[in-house]
Amino acid sequence: MLSRLPGFLQGLIIAVLLILNSLFWAVPLFILVLFKLLTPAASRTRVQMSRAVAWVAQRWAMMNAVFGNALLDYRFDLRLDADLHPEGQYLVCANHQTWNDIYVLMCAFGGRAPFFKFFLKQELIWVPVLGLAWWGLDYPFMKRYTPEQIRRNPALKGKDIETTKRACERYRDQPVMILNFLEGTRFTPAKHARQQSPYQHLLKPKAGGFAFALGAMGPQLNSLLDVTIVYPGGPCGFWDFLCGRMRHVVVDVRKLEIPADFFEGRYESDAMFRARFQRWISALWRDKDARIDALLSEMATPR
Repeated sequence: MLSRLPGFLQGLIIAVLLILNSLFWAVPLFILVLFKLLTPAASRTRVQMSRAVAWVAQRWAMMNAVFGNALLDYRFDLRLDADLHPEGQYLVCANHQTWNDIYVLMCAFGGRAPFFKFFLKQELIWVPVLGLAWWGLDYPFMKRYTPEQIRRNPALKGKDIETTKRACERYRDQPVMILNFLEGTRFTPAKHARQQSPYQHLLKPKAGGFAFALGAMGPQLNSLLDVTIVYPGGPCGFWDFLCGRMRHVVVDVRKLEIPADFFEGRYESDAMFRARFQRWISALWRDKDARIDALLSEMATPR
């Protein structure tokens, strides 16, 4: 719709619309969060308020997708090999190349699955404004102890996963989708070379954080969603995306079963479990690397 305008002007118009959309939905979101603060913990009212806050956040994300789909001239290719439900409970692992990935995932899952969340460090709850919003949206805050802290105080061993599990107990009564970028950072050729990554299109996965997430969430999860994001023309920054310089994105989603014992294993203290979990993650990452290669080859083949 805006493709005939200069890129800068197109980007400015869409950015203003996204900001106005965020301000519009921020008002009811923070009103609901403040009401939620006044409700008793673990009460039915608290659960209902949490669902209401998530509903507002989902509408914000869906409206962002509507603006992008209506005003930007690009091809969104969603390949969904999974039965999703807005009331489900999912753990998502995805590759990460650009900040556009967040927007792309909003488009892929908006209305099909719960509003996604991230594991956050517990200290982030004190960030002004955002900390309150994350708390209201029931983002899982995790408390991790370093090996040095555990050496100084052995009583802390295992306390981090117990604390996070308690924080995740609220999800037993509400839908949830937890997003995890296993690489821990955005892919760049420089990072790839510095790591000497054995994968062609991916950085090395950080299995420890993913094992921690599985242990915290527990067997209540419906399944693992393996998400592969590919930009056939190469990834670009969010501003370039708003200016219409991203022409095509492929989002490939497949549903995987999680081995039952992975919910109970101790990644940091059990060497045998850690080795088996790392082999599982490595196999998952090899498959993802091959999938990216196949999708890029498919997009490069003339039709």
